[in-house]
Amino acid sequence: MKSTDKKSNTNVIIISIGALAIALVGAGVFYRLQNNGISDPEALGSIPEVVEVIVEKPSVPEADIPVIEDPEAVVEADSPKPKPLVLPELNDSDVFVRDRVKFISSNTHFLRWITTDDVLRRAASYLDGLSRGVILSKIFPLTAPDPTFTTHRDAQSIWMNAGNYERYDATVNTLLSFDMEVLAQMFHLLRPLLEASFAEMGYQPRQMEGIILRSIDRVLATPIIVEPIELTRESVLYQYADPDLEGLLPLQKQILRTGPENTQKLQQQALALKTALLNP
Repeated sequence: MKSTDKKSNTNVIIISIGALAIALVGAGVFYRLQNNGISDPEALGSIPEVVEVIVEKPSVPEADIPVIEDPEAVVEADSPKPKPLVLPELNDSDVFVRDRVKFISSNTHFLRWITTDDVLRRAASYLDGLSRGVILSKIFPLTAPDPTFTTHRDAQSIWMNAGNYERYDATVNTLLSFDMEVLAQMFHLLRPLLEASFAEMGYQPRQMEGIILRSIDRVLATPIIVEPIELTRESVLYQYADPDLEGLLPLQKQILRTGPENTQKLQQQALALKTALLNP
């Protein structure tokens, strides 16, 4: 293999280990597990910061998100007709982006999430990870849940306590505060800058659109489990006893930990975003 190909593969693997929001998603963070009153430094199915080595570059989906002719007019529909919008260069876009994405939500957690630098580059990398079913918690550290994770035992089984679901309420409520129609409008407004962010990772515009839509579909494909969830523990890590659940993508396992009600709410938001993107 040529050295340039090897470097490209390595970059993609590093970038794509891992919401739009959207989506999304039950807090990409590590947490601690408490069992019988003893804290455990490992979380159930901990989201790894490094995934298994990918021998071949995964296929990248392509899609078409319709273009609207005058996105800034849609975003500022209630304001006087603005002057023609001139987008900044990607390297100088943070202030411009923060000033506008505040229309998506006034939630204090969200406003804190976007105070980081390179907002659009981070968003592109985060979405790339989500499309592969992995959460890049260090790229966009969302609000961490309460560190206490509890289980209970019967004669032969370990069960995840339903009370754990509330640990994710802050992040879920932040995502639920998003106006998905405004988020879709913001996508169209910032589309050239997002395309530039994805281009730095080697993606074409149709691939960017495919990545965004596949990220949403990952959320929508997560099962909703209403019955108690059984765990197993063969080493320091807790795992789902059901092999079908344990075989889910890390992103979907994380959403599962937020509980059935939160999962349903997140999926409703994801569907609202997909609808808004495809029907501008």
